Amino acid sequence: MPYKLDAEVAAALHAMTSNPTSPRPALGDVKAHRDTLGANIKLMYDANYPKEDPSIIQKDFYTASADGHRVMVRWYSLPGFEPGPAILFIHSGGTIIGKVTDFDNLLHHYVAKTGVPFLSVEYRLSPEVQYPKALEDVYAGLNWLHEHACELGVDTTRVAVMGESAGGLIAAALCIYAREKGGPAISKQLLVYPMLDDRSVKADDEIRPFLVWRDVDNQTGWDAYLGSDVRGSEAVPATAAPARLVDAAGLPPVYIEVGELDLFREENVSYASKFWRAAIPAELHVFPDLPHGYDLMAPKAKATQEAFANRLRAIASVNTA
Repeated sequence: MPYKLDAEVAAALHAMTSNPTSPRPALGDVKAHRDTLGANIKLMYDANYPKEDPSIIQKDFYTASADGHRVMVRWYSLPGFEPGPAILFIHSGGTIIGKVTDFDNLLHHYVAKTGVPFLSVEYRLSPEVQYPKALEDVYAGLNWLHEHACELGVDTTRVAVMGESAGGLIAAALCIYAREKGGPAISKQLLVYPMLDDRSVKADDEIRPFLVWRDVDNQTGWDAYLGSDVRGSEAVPATAAPARLVDAAGLPPVYIEVGELDLFREENVSYASKFWRAAIPAELHVFPDLPHGYDLMAPKAKATQEAFANRLRAIASVNTA
C-alpha cells in the first residue's frame, strides 16, 4: 500500500502553501531559507500554542562559550517550583534558522502542561559559525544549569536535554560530547524528529512527495553547519553528526519521535537501535502518515494531538526519573 499523508495535516499544509509568495529555497541559499521558513516559525508557534498560564516565570541569564562568546539562556518555570528536574532545550531550524524568542510560546506550553522547567539556549547559527561553535554554546548552557542548580531548585541528577529537528542534532551531540568530557550529568535525552545524519541528502522517491523538510533543505543545513567540503566525509565525528555514533555505551536513555513521512525516519530508527544494542533504554515512536513538523503545521489534527500527548508524557517522565 502506498504512503498517504494524514488528511487533516494535508489540509493544513495545503492552506500554508496554496498561495506561496516565493518559490521553495534553492540548495545552499541560506538567506532564502531564513526569509521563507524562518520568518514563519514564531508566527506559527505563537498562533498554535498561545500562552495559557500567565504565572509562568521567564527570565534571561548569560554565560560564556568556550571562545568567550556571550550566550543567553532563558529560564521558564512555574512559581514555587519544588526542587526537581529541568530540561535543557535546543530549538529547531536546520542549524541555520531560529532564535530563543521564536519558541517562547512552545516552551510556555510545555511547562504549563508538565510542570517541568526548561532552560533554552541561544546558540549561534550557521554558516556564520560552524561546528563545534553551536555545540560549545549549548555545552556552556548545560554547565550553567548545573552550576546554578541550587538557586533554580534543580536536582542535578535529573537534568535532561531536549531538541527538535536540528535541535535534536545538537541535543544528541551534547550527550556524546558530555560523555567525552566526563560530564555534566544528563539523565535523559528527548529527541523530536532529530536531524542526525549529514549523509541524508537524497530522499527515496516514495517519500519525496511528502517531504516538508526536503533533501535540498537538509543538505543546505549540513553544508552550512559542517562545510560542504567536510559534510559526508569520513572526517565527520559523532559529536558533529550523531548518526556516526559507533557505541552508545555510557549515554543517557533516549526518547525519539518521528513521522513516517519524514526524511529523518530511517536515521532515527537506526539511532534508537544503537541504544538497544548497548542495553540502554530507547523509546521510539514512528507516527503513521505524519511528515516533519506535524505539530507546528497542524496542532489540532487528531494524529498530531495523539503524538503530542505522547511527547508531553515523555517530558513529564523526567519528573519521576
